[in-house]
Amino acid sequence: MTKQNLGPFRLAPWFSPRPWGRRDLRPWYVDTGTTEPVGEAWLTGPASVVETGSMMGRTLSQVVAENGGVVVGADGAEFPLLVKLLFPDDKLSVQVHPDDAQAQAMGQPRGKTECWYVLEAEPGATIALGLKPGATADVIRAAIAAGTMEDWMEWVPVEVGEMVFVDAGTVHAIGPGVVLLETQQTCDITFRMYDYGRPRELHVEQALGVIKTRTAAGKVKPVAMIGFTRLIEQKYFVVDRYDVAGAGEVVVPIQGAGCLVGLSGGARVIGGAEGEVGLEAGKAVVVPADCRSVIVEAGDGVSFVRCWAPVG
Repeated sequence: MTKQNLGPFRLAPWFSPRPWGRRDLRPWYVDTGTTEPVGEAWLTGPASVVETGSMMGRTLSQVVAENGGVVVGADGAEFPLLVKLLFPDDKLSVQVHPDDAQAQAMGQPRGKTECWYVLEAEPGATIALGLKPGATADVIRAAIAAGTMEDWMEWVPVEVGEMVFVDAGTVHAIGPGVVLLETQQTCDITFRMYDYGRPRELHVEQALGVIKTRTAAGKVKPVAMIGFTRLIEQKYFVVDRYDVAGAGEVVVPIQGAGCLVGLSGGARVIGGAEGEVGLEAGKAVVVPADCRSVIVEAGDGVSFVRCWAPVG
């Protein structure tokens, strides 16, 4: 097989145990391979293993190393997007991520800007996005020491189908009772400010060094396009939703490194010299940048999102 023949391939999720996660991830997943509570399913993580085609058994990082330009375009060093499903059964820590310039000053390649698409939400579910006026560095330190940090957070109710943009530098947290599809820059720099008394390391001073009092974070209104719905369009990522009712097919252009993530139903992704691959709920099909476009063919309805990194 030559690099030019690499077609779409499906990844097995990589499950990350977290103290705030769940033991039962149904209907998304039946078996996680662990008895620990799982907080995150990394759909395009470096350690996610290919389960279809000629690259079967390799990790995503290995595939990119061997076929970088074909998979992710001209800059073939790393898959640019980390797509996850989050399953909080308790509150996530209050945290913040650096932007590109701040991360690079620390010797890291990039920062972490992300977004959350709400797939499930119990009544009253909330996320925290930003700080209330008056939350100075001294106020934050005192609130963390006193256990009152939550009082200084802007808590926002969320519902199924909403998209939330989390700009780098935004203090944020996630409450229980939701399932979120997270699309982010491939970076895992997290400064944990407050953790509700759980015995985990905090990074208060590092967090204070990257917090921004004003960011572009907030809910994003969907935009109806021809054949799909644009959920968000930002510098680092674009997320689009496709819904095919009954039997039918749709041509999905690929305009940069990206993947398709199944939300419900099943379909076949057709493109490239390797034929077709099944699209399943809770799994990502990586579409190499060289494919340009694929056909998604559903037998009885399918919903999925296209997550891609704009070129340039």
